[in-house]
Amino acid sequence: MMTILITMMVMTCVSVGLMAVCAIISKKSILDREKMSPFECGFDPKSSSRIPFSIQFFLIAVLFLIFDIEIVIILPMVLTMSSSMIKTWFMTVSMFIIILMAGLLHEWKNGILEWAN
Repeated sequence: MMTILITMMVMTCVSVGLMAVCAIISKKSILDREKMSPFECGFDPKSSSRIPFSIQFFLIAVLFLIFDIEIVIILPMVLTMSSSMIKTWFMTVSMFIIILMAGLLHEWKNGILEWAN
């Protein structure tokens, strides 16, 4: 019981410490806001200095991460094949791949995978 209490106190201290560090860092960026603004030879900029972010690129990146994590989940299934019942193992892997394929089909039907519109 005492170890749980000590662990909770340490987690609270670490969280409060991280929040304090973030608050100190953000105050510095608020003070330097004028320095961070775009500057073109003393004149106001004619256009935005930042290129708009492509939401399509973000969606493809998220899909890559999802499938990357799913591969990490699938790899241990190969190791457990020899130590588990083959019928249970096959059902688990089949359901996992069916859910994966259903998600991919859903994304394909919604046009998320279309790079150029």
